Amino acid sequence: MAVLRDDEVLKEIPHDGTEDYSSWVLPSVERALKVSGLAIRDINIFAVASGPGSFTGVRMGLTTVKAWSEAFGRKVASVSRLEAIAAQAAAGSQFVAAFVDAHRDQVFGGLYRREGPGLSLVEDEMLAAPAEFLDWVKERSINGRVRWISMDPEKMTAQEGWREHAAEGESVEVSTSVLAPLIGRIGRQRALQGRLTDALGLDAQYLRRPDAEVFWKGRTSRGS
Repeated sequence: MAVLRDDEVLKEIPHDGTEDYSSWVLPSVERALKVSGLAIRDINIFAVASGPGSFTGVRMGLTTVKAWSEAFGRKVASVSRLEAIAAQAAAGSQFVAAFVDAHRDQVFGGLYRREGPGLSLVEDEMLAAPAEFLDWVKERSINGRVRWISMDPEKMTAQEGWREHAAEGESVEVSTSVLAPLIGRIGRQRALQGRLTDALGLDAQYLRRPDAEVFWKGRTSRGS
C-alpha cells in the first residue's frame, strides 16, 4: 500500500512477508499514515486494484476501500493490476502487452494502446494459455510495435511461438511487484478525468471464478 500527495509517494509499504493480507493491511495503513502526518479522514481519493489476481487478495482490498468510501464519503478510483504493470513499460511502442502468471498454465493478460500520456485497453482483459495470449496480441497489433512487460516473463519467453518475437528484437521487461504507487498515480489521473466511482459501483475483475465456486458447482453437478 502507499500514501501519495499528488504524484509524490509519501510512504509505501510492500506486502513482502508471509502474514495474511487480511491481518496486514489495516496496521500497515495506520503506520503509513502516521509517518505521512495524516489520518484516514484526510485522504481525498482511494485508489484500489480491482484485479485480476487472487480472489482473496482482490476481495480484501475492495472490501476495505468500500468501507472507507462509505464512512468518509470519498470517491474511489478502480485500477486494473495489469494497467499498473503496463504503465511501467518503456516508451517507443504503439502497444503494451502486460501479463502475470495466473497458475494452472494460464496468464492474466491485457493489451493496451498508447494514447497521449496514458493507456487505453484494446479489448477486455483475459485469462488464457500463454500461447493463446501471444497469438491474440499478434493478431490485434498488426504493423504496430509491442512492448511486453510482466512480473513473470518466463511464462511467455518459454513459449515456442516467442522465438519469432525475439527474432524481431522484442523482449519482456520485468515489472516491479510493488504496484501501489503506480495504482495511486493512475487513480489521481482518473480523478482529474472525472472517472471515479463510489462504494456501490466498485466491483472486482476476477476473470476466473474462485475455487470454492468451481468445486461447489462440480459437486452439485455430479450429485444431480
